[in-house]
Amino acid sequence: MPDWSYQTLFRPLLFRLPARVARGLTLRAMGTVSRMPGGTLLIKALGHMEPAPLLATTFAGIRLATPVGLSGAVDPEHLATRALAQLGFGFVEAGPITPRPIRHAAPIRLDVEEEAIVYPSAYENEGAEAALRRMRAPDHALPQFARLAPSPDADRVQAIEELGALLDMFGGEHSVAALVIEGVSAARSRDDNVHMASRLTAYLTGPNRSKPCLLYVPLDFPDEWLTELLQTADSSVWSGFVIGDAIGGKEGATVGRDGKSACLAKVALVRSQAAGSPALLASAGVHAPVDALELMDAGADYVLLHGGFVFAGPGLPKRVNEVVQHRKLAELPGGEADPPFWRNWGWMCLLGIGMIIGGLIAWHIATSTVLLSYDEDFLGMTGSEVSAIAPHLLHFMSHDRITLAGTMISIGILYYRLAKHGLRHGLHWAKTAVLVSGAVGFPSFFLYLGYGFFDPLHAAAAAILLPMFLLSMRRNPDRPYRDPVNLRNDKTWKRSLWGQLCFIVVGISLCVGGIVIATVGVTNVFVPQDLRYLGLTRETLDLANPRLVPLIAHDRAGFGGALLADAVMILILALWGLQQGARWLWWTLLAGGAPGFLAGLGIHLSIGYTDFVHLLPAYFVFALYVAGLILLYPYLMKSEDAAVPLADEGEMPVQRGEVPVGRKLD
Repeated sequence: MPDWSYQTLFRPLLFRLPARVARGLTLRAMGTVSRMPGGTLLIKALGHMEPAPLLATTFAGIRLATPVGLSGAVDPEHLATRALAQLGFGFVEAGPITPRPIRHAAPIRLDVEEEAIVYPSAYENEGAEAALRRMRAPDHALPQFARLAPSPDADRVQAIEELGALLDMFGGEHSVAALVIEGVSAARSRDDNVHMASRLTAYLTGPNRSKPCLLYVPLDFPDEWLTELLQTADSSVWSGFVIGDAIGGKEGATVGRDGKSACLAKVALVRSQAAGSPALLASAGVHAPVDALELMDAGADYVLLHGGFVFAGPGLPKRVNEVVQHRKLAELPGGEADPPFWRNWGWMCLLGIGMIIGGLIAWHIATSTVLLSYDEDFLGMTGSEVSAIAPHLLHFMSHDRITLAGTMISIGILYYRLAKHGLRHGLHWAKTAVLVSGAVGFPSFFLYLGYGFFDPLHAAAAAILLPMFLLSMRRNPDRPYRDPVNLRNDKTWKRSLWGQLCFIVVGISLCVGGIVIATVGVTNVFVPQDLRYLGLTRETLDLANPRLVPLIAHDRAGFGGALLADAVMILILALWGLQQGARWLWWTLLAGGAPGFLAGLGIHLSIGYTDFVHLLPAYFVFALYVAGLILLYPYLMKSEDAAVPLADEGEMPVQRGEVPVGRKLD
């Protein structure tokens, strides 16, 4: 469920349901998909969320693929952890985990305007035994952080006993990477908190500390108490701190966008007062990529997503990863130089130019003689003799060839643009788009085997262009995207998701259309509307010349294969390639689609083949194409008002042998 479907289709429907029902439906659906054969691959393919190696960090000997974690409150019953783990997270939290299950029948309330979730209790969970069973058999490979908490109504003596039992239970588990311990609470007195922190520190000193331990600091924990706690915290015991995301109140625990300001203050306080350089995880108010950057600039090393994941959508971890990657790239020396023209990408440019020239030549022939000399030799008839069979027959053959010519020009433009702006810079999605397109397009030449007409010009073009395609795929390793990326969930971003949805539907529709046309071309050749336009039956055509149908079949099958090759590029571009401010993408979509639609719709109108049912799919796709261009224009043609801000000079350097994403390299 990527953002382009979540924000546009599913979120409006889900938010009309009771929150518990909506959460259950969503997580069960995602979990079901992930458990199907190829399900996790589908989830990855839809979002292209595989994190870049540059994002990897190490916390207390634990490798984290990204600095973005998933809060345990998002999926408290572990219904979809396998699916959620594919979305770009570096670690997952399980919890809060209390000794016994805590359940509430009261509804969870969503405040859509304020982007807040109000839970009747912040401690709803299935209990320690059930949580441990699930953590022992995870259905994903991400590190698991167990967040342990005493019963909410426990006094300090009972709370210490319960935490000790939980530490004994989870501390020795190999599947648990780290322990997050709720040892302090705003609901207890200052003296109780000091006592509990002291007892926990004593307990974790020595052999009892088998894993990295982080102290959980509630978002509403008083700053003066926190300052005192930090001044006495033992850095040899506490590997770091987690700033919580819930604020307690009469209605329950509120998790939302407004928690960011309190979280920023807590992060800055911990970073300034804590001894050494402990890891710092911030979990409140991350609803957009810019929120994560602000917390990291304040001193956080990692962020946990909760409320923002619900309101912004499943693409939020990927978007945060992109801005963190952009930040890291900006702090590194200049990027790698583009490869020479002839090494790889230049060959794809030449291939694109060749396709454009070939399409223009084919268009000229289709609007003049229609048939080439070898076509007439194959038929044993001249063009005028073909016209004598039926007045519309040559027009019909011209319409097939012009639509193919327009598609060839579209493919050529896309190849050229993706080579110049994508392959040249090592963009993985662009390489995938042209690779899949070529893998579909070149074999489609052999569809002529369905009826046996061999096109020597088509064969010669394929023989010339195929080596260019192969040369363009060599020695071109992936490189990270260096241009600025989206920071905010503003109207421009939300509108762009509708535009993205339009182009994804365009890509899927054209893929289906290409497959259908190619299949018809090698089987029935004609659809009923074709024969009505011709005023003939297939049997009549066979009687007039038994080689007419194979010639027409060749044109139709070739057009279907070309349309599919064009469609997969549009689909992959729409799924993976859209980035705010990438003006070249908007012009690519405009220029790459226009020739195909001009040829396809124009020739039908020109020859009078205007059957509404026959053209309805084309009208539908064209409307989506225009709508997509309009909706994407503000997003693609204008960058963010401000580039990704860099951290201030002079901030505290890291002490763990790595560069924290939120602090400037010295």
